[in-house]
Amino acid sequence: MGVILLLLFTSILSFALELKDAFPYLRFKNPVLLLEDPIRKGVFYVVEQRGAVKVFSVNSKRSQLFIDIRDRVKSGGEMGLLGMAFHPEFEKNGRIFLSYTNKDMYSVISELGPDKKEKIILKVKQPYSNHNGGHIVFGPDGYLYIGFGDGGSAGDPLNHAQNPQTLLGAILRIDVGKEGSYRIPPDNPFGEGEGRREIYAYGFRNPWRWSFDRKTGELWVGDVGQDRWEEINVVEKGKNYGWRCYEGFAPYKLEGCKEKDFYTFPIYSYPLKEGNCSIIGGYVYRGKLIKDLYGWYIFGDYCSGRIWALKRKPGNIEVKLLFDTEFKISSFAEDRDGEIYVIDYKSGKIYKLLP
Repeated sequence: MGVILLLLFTSILSFALELKDAFPYLRFKNPVLLLEDPIRKGVFYVVEQRGAVKVFSVNSKRSQLFIDIRDRVKSGGEMGLLGMAFHPEFEKNGRIFLSYTNKDMYSVISELGPDKKEKIILKVKQPYSNHNGGHIVFGPDGYLYIGFGDGGSAGDPLNHAQNPQTLLGAILRIDVGKEGSYRIPPDNPFGEGEGRREIYAYGFRNPWRWSFDRKTGELWVGDVGQDRWEEINVVEKGKNYGWRCYEGFAPYKLEGCKEKDFYTFPIYSYPLKEGNCSIIGGYVYRGKLIKDLYGWYIFGDYCSGRIWALKRKPGNIEVKLLFDTEFKISSFAEDRDGEIYVIDYKSGKIYKLLP
């Protein structure tokens, strides 16, 4: 697939944007994540859903196998190796964290040390094969954040997202200071008996991709909708983001739900029409190459291939279409300089957003 180039954003940008093949010699099998090495600039890792992680440098003509856990990963649909994160002190301890669906249909959070031996930290049974979530990120506070979907099927039939006694349909926050185990951060919102203490926020359907704004520390979550609305949430500790009571701003299934003001609604929602099907959360742009895009949140849709930019302004939200591609967008990525990449699941190619 060639470079996609559109002259858009004429109201706020003085030049065109392009999506350029970032690694023209390389193609990956069902890629779902791109990370830059926290120590070696220009060294990247691609997570493949089947259970492999490839490593390469910017101008490499070949990638190398870095991690291979295909023997324990159940891949296909929304299952597989779905997340990876480097410990904030990776240079000192060499710890890498993985998130995947295992052969027994558990979502697994594990860590690998420099010896590549795996230690299981957390396991959560998945009742259905979809809505695994699976993204993991270390927050600015040094804690590991974990996103799990509501357990799948349709309509959250087991009511996981509104039940804080389960870990499904929630963003978790844990302290992995000690190898092979975790502790509960002291300021997590639920005390003993009130809900699972790992929970940071809940009421999500399938928070597939999300990120922290590297300037403000805000947590931006793209939550995949049911059959009418996709949504973007700026997530705060202890809040309930509405699913299955609400889908976007619209009531979905209000039986057993609380008053409307109990829930925190998205900052933006778009309809499932014109080919849209699944929001892919992205990043607030903090790079230096595209000055007029600074502070805009970049996100897309898996099915339509559209990529938008969103900015919060006093009293309103402004959204602009950047690209209308043929990609099947599985994820966005951010390098150490704050520049943005787009992963095309269909072609296995990775593109960089450039002026």
